Order: sequence, then C-alpha cells, then structure tokens
Amino acid sequence: MAKKKHGASATPATRELTTAGVAFEERAYEHDPRAESYGLEAAQQLGVSPEAVFKTLVVELEHGGFGVCVVPVELRADLKAAAAALGAKKAHLAQPADVQRLTGYVLGGVSPLGQRTKLPTVLDDSARDLERMYVSGGRRGLDVGLAPADLAQLTGAIFAAVAAPDPRHT
Repeated sequence: MAKKKHGASATPATRELTTAGVAFEERAYEHDPRAESYGLEAAQQLGVSPEAVFKTLVVELEHGGFGVCVVPVELRADLKAAAAALGAKKAHLAQPADVQRLTGYVLGGVSPLGQRTKLPTVLDDSARDLERMYVSGGRRGLDVGLAPADLAQLTGAIFAAVAAPDPRHT
C-alpha cells in the first residue's frame, strides 16, 4: 500500500498520515448531502462493513474540557463510558460550533487526525479486532483506511468500550 503524496485534495488528516510515514488507503466517494447518516453512507459507498467504518464525535466533559470518541458508524457513543475513559463523570456531545472550532473540520467530515486542537481521544475496543478501519479523511466523501494501532499511536488514543447500540440503526 503506497503512502499518499500531498496533493490538491490533501487534508490535514492525510498530511498528518503522510508526514508520519503511516501506510494508509485514501478512499473518495460521491457524498450525497441528503444522506441521513454520513457514516453509513460511507460504508455503503466504500463497500465496507459498517463495523469497520468509524465516526468521530467530539464530546464536552463536565469540567469544561473536550475529548474525542471514535465509534463504529452503526453504533452511538456511550457518553457515560466515554466520560469515564476520558477522566470525567459526565459528557455530552459538543455543540457544532465547538466541534468546528476545535477540529477545523465541518460536521460529517470530522477526522480524528489532523485536528486543529489535539484532544484526548478514546477509540472503541471493537477496533482492536480489525486489520484495517476507516475514518473520515477530513472532508465529506473522503475516508482513510489504516491499522487501528496506527490511529491510536498518532492520536494518543486509549482503547475502551465506549459504543452502544443506536436505536436508529436497528
């Protein structure tokens, strides 16, 4: 698998991967702005199992700090478990304006990589079982595939059970 060069379509996420020398696969697809779930759309468009495609959620912690929770797209973040993994008692999803300010990305294109502000990150345990996982490459319609261990190393993530069933996808 070739490392990607910095190109016109490079994002902070793909630049971070390239600079770090991490092998990754860049996968672009035609994003439909009417899609109800960007993550499930990505899995379908990429022809990849939803268990291998992860969404990046920014959470606000009770003490006013923020963190990142990376969970499979067909599940939701267990906010209590995410808070505990990030050293807090409570957490809630961050406001869209905070997400964009902290990460530098638009909603639906938030990557755990190349964020404007490095935040503590927790990666759902289910990623450990995967050879390759897919996360947003930093814009809608772009995912990157990489080894979960590489993602954890680059983001400083810890692994913890932070996903729960999402009633919208059952």
